[in-house]
Amino acid sequence: MTKARKLAGAAAKRRPATTAMEPAIDLADLQELMGKFAQVAEIAGRMDDVDEFDIDNVLNRDVDDIEVPIEQLPHGEGLPLPAYQSENCAGMDIAAAIAADSPVTLLPGARALVPTGFAIQLLPGLEAQVRPRSGLALKHGVTVLNSPGTIDADYRGEVGVLLINHGTEPFTINRGDRIAQLVFAVVAPVAFIEEARLEKTVRGDGGWGSTGKSSTRK
Repeated sequence: MTKARKLAGAAAKRRPATTAMEPAIDLADLQELMGKFAQVAEIAGRMDDVDEFDIDNVLNRDVDDIEVPIEQLPHGEGLPLPAYQSENCAGMDIAAAIAADSPVTLLPGARALVPTGFAIQLLPGLEAQVRPRSGLALKHGVTVLNSPGTIDADYRGEVGVLLINHGTEPFTINRGDRIAQLVFAVVAPVAFIEEARLEKTVRGDGGWGSTGKSSTRK
């Protein structure tokens, strides 16, 4: 059994019982979801053997899409839903769902929560991350302030994008502008085990630049 499939089993076992306020999630659906990620994990695991690893085979491998229900809200009507812009990109671009006659202008140093006009329903064991678009960051200094923003599996509200302008010029956002990207990832369930003392490592408690700045080995 692979490590990914063991993780899938652990996630299913640790899932808390649903309440009357929370609709039950079919265990078979959860196992199917984790199984699909296990397919990807198994492919990536072959990268350890560089001599036999074939990148074309991995990129062309048929892995089923994970279906995520999405609701387009009234103020998002007419806008494209999040979508991949190329065959193998990791993130789906997100459009701004602000009113057409009310563009938002971010002054240098200002921030704003920009609506997207949609909500999503994730299965337990999955999260969505709101990440910046590299072009906006490079050209205008505009990025996602809480990057990456986390969308939890039990959140049913509208997805919002918290943008900040780190640039030197005002930046205007119009309806339909692609302002961020959405990336999905598996969340590993964790249970803390209290110990009197942790195992020692060579690094120890070194942090905050303790490894130095230069990439040249001495």
